[in-house]
Amino acid sequence: QVQLAESGGSLVQAGGSVRLSCVASGSIFRAYVMGWYRQAPGKQRELVATITSGDSTNYADSVKGRFTISRDNAINTVSLQMNSLKPKDTAVYYCMVRLRVLGGANALDTWGQGTLVTVSS
Repeated sequence: QVQLAESGGSLVQAGGSVRLSCVASGSIFRAYVMGWYRQAPGKQRELVATITSGDSTNYADSVKGRFTISRDNAINTVSLQMNSLKPKDTAVYYCMVRLRVLGGANALDTWGQGTLVTVSS
């Protein structure tokens, strides 16, 4: 009914940049919070950044000043610009959208399948 398609994952050297994008498609009534999470090998999934429908943003301390989240409400897209990448940023990055589907009563968190970002030293 709703799908999230992520793109942009790649292998990059330390200090480099990567831009991730996620497009939500399907029977969407409204997208509320959109965000990115990541999971490094052997670690739990953690929040990277979120953005509300009013463009309020929240970042993990570890990425503040290096990552920028943005969204385009017209096409239900959320992006993550990642600069000054470090090897510890290596992880699978997951898109999350809290949305309500057409005819639905409640907002649900919907997840993408993940895209791998590898930062080499």
